[in-house]
Parts: sequence; C-alpha cells; structure tokens
Amino acid sequence: MLYARLIVSRLFKAVIVLFMIIIFNFFLIQMAPGDPAAILAGEAGATDAEFLRQLTERFGLDQPLHVQLWRYVSGVAMLDFGFSYRQQVPVLDLILARLPATLLLTGTAFVLSLVLGIVAGSLAAARVKKPSGSLIMALALVFYATPLFWVALMAVVLFSVYLDWLPAYGMYTVGAGLEGFAFALDVGKHLILPATTLALFFMAIYTRMTRASMLEAAQQDFVKTARAKGLKNSVIQRRHILRNALLPIITLAGLQAGQMVGGAILTETVFAWPGIGRLMFEALQQRDYNLLLGIFFFSAALVIVFNIITDLVYRLADPRIKEAS
Repeated sequence: MLYARLIVSRLFKAVIVLFMIIIFNFFLIQMAPGDPAAILAGEAGATDAEFLRQLTERFGLDQPLHVQLWRYVSGVAMLDFGFSYRQQVPVLDLILARLPATLLLTGTAFVLSLVLGIVAGSLAAARVKKPSGSLIMALALVFYATPLFWVALMAVVLFSVYLDWLPAYGMYTVGAGLEGFAFALDVGKHLILPATTLALFFMAIYTRMTRASMLEAAQQDFVKTARAKGLKNSVIQRRHILRNALLPIITLAGLQAGQMVGGAILTETVFAWPGIGRLMFEALQQRDYNLLLGIFFFSAALVIVFNIITDLVYRLADPRIKEAS
C-alpha cells in the first residue's frame, strides 16, 4: 500500500512537471531562429511568396501564438504530436520507430557502467594504499576527463579501421538477411562499440563515487565492530561496507540514467546508431520543430520514469526511508 501511494503521488507530480516542460519547450522552439516553411521552400527551389504562404498555412504557422500553443497542448494530451515537416509522417511513429534502439543502447551502457563502476570502485577502496588502487583511480580520471566524441572516434579508428574487429556504424548488417539468434548476435556485435564508449564516462563517475562512499562507510562504528568480531576482510567489504555505500550510488545512478539519453546524441551520431538521439540531431539541422518537440517530450518522460524507479529502489535498499509527506 505504501508503494502504491508513492507511485500515485509521483505520477501526479509527473503530470504537472510534464505540462510545465511542454509549455517551456514550446516557447523555446518559438524563439529558435529559422522558419521551417522558408527552408522547405528554398530547398524546393520555389522562392515566390505564394508558395511560402501555402506552406505556412499548411503547417499552421500563420496562426496566433496562443492558438498554436493550444493546438499543440491539446494534441499532446491525445498523444498526437503532429506531423514531421520534413518527412511528412506522424511524429509519434518516427519516435516509436527509433525509441527501441535508444533504449537498447542506453540500457546496455547504463548496466555496464554501473556494474563496472561499482566493481572498480570497490577494488580501489580495498586497495586504497596500493599501486593498483591508484591505477584504477587514474584510469577513472582519464575516462572522466576525455571528451566522449573523441573516445568514440578513436574507438572506430582502432577497433574498426586498424584491427577490423568490430563494425564501425549502424545497428545491424544491412542486406545480410539474418534472423533469430544470428540477428541478435549481429546487433550485439554492432552494440559493443557505442555502448562501451557511452559507458566509460559514467563508469568513471560511479568508480569515484563508490570508492569515496566505501571509504566513508569503513570509518563507521558497525565496521569496527565487525572487525572486532574477527570477520574476514572480504566479508566486511561486501556485506557491511559496500551495502551501506550503495545508497548514494543509487541516487546518482537515477540521475545519470536520464542524462544518458542526452549523452547518446553524440554516440548515436558518431556510430550512425538509429536512435532518437540521432533523430534529434537531424531534426535540429532540418528545423523540424514538431519532431523536436516530440523528442523533448519523450526525453523528459524517460527522465521522470527513471526518477520514480530510483525512488522505489531507494526504499527497497533502505527500509528506514519513509514516504515524505
């Protein structure tokens, strides 16, 4: 019952937050430079005022701002995000076609970064005064400070161009006609480079956070009591220190999960991964504002969903936490 009330409360707040985000994004797009109708008219080679007027009326850009806002908000309430100016298909269809690829990439990168970050941070905390611990933290600092796009490009050059171990772009081999398990293996092979590249930055953050949290937890009285009882160091590290150090990591992971969708833009662009990050980049170049608004909405919704899941996991990890009034 407690979790049910929590979910209902979070969903109610999520609706309010989404409504505010919708309004903010609408006015943000309105202030952006460029006219979609003028751009399409210029690409079509028709610069006369009549053709431009027809395009403006077709897209509804001739209506007053409050009318456009009402039409957009009422459409979003019915999950109608309009049509893409460029591709002339419903925005919802375009996003739903690309969303699984983004969820696969970000989900894999999230799990990979979280698991490897906790393991590396635990090893660094256990070897805090040893060269191996310093090496782990040095590598984490390098991955944290290195730009994501540079890592992606170097990964392509090394593993695809020179070594020819992994494919450089795409989600699967075009024209191979693979099905079933063979297709899954092909997708997994294409997933290695972009998922690993995206995970490295966040893995460095989790490594540093895990090490700091474990070193702080190691100074608590319950750890001293466990050592006085004669427990093995491995048991103390795993059952007492790491378990209590996970709470701030869970909080950080919930925040970083939403940021991964934004970080996927560069990764998807470099590796030509057909997700909504690359779709957002293309829509921005083409001034496809309806498509941009739809992507912004889904990105915000994903962040809110991740935050709700984080709240639930946080309460499962620490039953002492009560629902805030």
